[in-house]
Amino acid sequence: MKTIKQFTLGLSLTLLWLLWVPPCAADQSGEWRLDSRFGYGPSAAKEERSSDVKTLAVSRLKDAWLASQQEPSIPEPLSILKTSLPDAFERWREQRNANAQQKDGDTQSREFTKNMSRSAMAWRVYQCTHSEAENPLLAKMTEFWFNHFNVYTYKGSVQPFIGDYLIHAIRPHALGNFEDLLLASFKHPAMLYYLDQWLNVSVDAPNPAYRIKTTVKGVNENYAREVLELHTMGVDAGYTQADVQSLAKILTGWTVSQKDPSGSQFVSRLHDKTDKTLLGQTFTHQGAEEAVAALKLLAAQPQTAHRVSLRLAQWFVSDHPSERLVDSMAKTFIESHGNILQVMTTLMESDETWDPKSELLKTPMDFVCSALTLAGGAKDLKDYTAAITFLANSGQPMNAWQTPDGYSTLADQWISAEALSRRADFAFSVGPRVQNPRTVLDWMTEPTRSIIEKEKPGLQAAFSMASPDFMHK
Repeated sequence: MKTIKQFTLGLSLTLLWLLWVPPCAADQSGEWRLDSRFGYGPSAAKEERSSDVKTLAVSRLKDAWLASQQEPSIPEPLSILKTSLPDAFERWREQRNANAQQKDGDTQSREFTKNMSRSAMAWRVYQCTHSEAENPLLAKMTEFWFNHFNVYTYKGSVQPFIGDYLIHAIRPHALGNFEDLLLASFKHPAMLYYLDQWLNVSVDAPNPAYRIKTTVKGVNENYAREVLELHTMGVDAGYTQADVQSLAKILTGWTVSQKDPSGSQFVSRLHDKTDKTLLGQTFTHQGAEEAVAALKLLAAQPQTAHRVSLRLAQWFVSDHPSERLVDSMAKTFIESHGNILQVMTTLMESDETWDPKSELLKTPMDFVCSALTLAGGAKDLKDYTAAITFLANSGQPMNAWQTPDGYSTLADQWISAEALSRRADFAFSVGPRVQNPRTVLDWMTEPTRSIIEKEKPGLQAAFSMASPDFMHK
């Protein structure tokens, strides 16, 4: 039970929320942003930096790109995530058969999809809290794109594949070329199932036998609509319903493959072979390359450059970045043909990124990752369960946003008395594990620090994590 003294301190911290100022003085804000925006730090006490924050940020960006080209670290308890896509299809089939026959035993087969989904959640917590295992900036970029190309794990067919989607479709391309990332997302069974592209066939196509308990009725526009509205150009970008319909026809024939290592295939007999017009460009029958060319066309649009740049700036700079910054990033996007590394370099070299007036509140995911990072990372099942439960109770359940727009990152989505109370409770559950409270306390503003320093050393880290300073990045 909280003591009167702790309650008084909590009230003081609440008042600081109401009178909040940026979490660091002007000469320190760059260092705080470097660690907490381009990673989930700080994970160590403050130290002198030999270079300015812009130079350090760009250097870390290059390190993150190199890390993205390496195989990810997957701890042994999560080794199910190493399952190949053909094996995942086979084990999923076995599970369905076992469930249909209502057999006793073979619980491992029946539990396969749940284990895959839970392991994907746990890996997200693992990779954002263990900087020795995953580059922190790469972890942050992977989270951004996983949210941008959102899939919903509880749409039954998605569940067995969501871990592979995160690790093998999103992560390797997080700092590569946008069109490669778009295509990797499109061709993955998690996305093919989530937005019903696997059901998108020509009206003249026969009903394929491998679509279990599903009657295919022809062209399905779900993926075409969302890739235009959310993944690329944006809802107000000037395309028409006719463009949506044409794109859907262009994409017909791309579906899942239970045997191909990629998990996808193009089936020519399911493809609409008529001529189509998309954004004023005519597409004749080109087989598998027709869809590839169409998605590359969307990736190259100026509206796509602007939308992606805006979302990146909202993720790393502020809820309301300036048009000047967004336009500068979009210009780099166009000139570099969608090179995400170069777009991020433009963001990092902007003065606006480091301006104390550019404020960002941590989402629940940001908060739980940064708190556990300070506490030494997620260590065991208890930590993973606590993190996943916290996120579910905070309105950001993992892999569980039903609509394809992904979670909002804007502050007004996450600020409420109940939400801040949940964060404080989590802070006090992991704070005692921080051996040196100065690791976090030294980053706090003077008003916050002066209050917390009056407390016992064993409580100082927890109170720091529960403070408004730590809630911002």
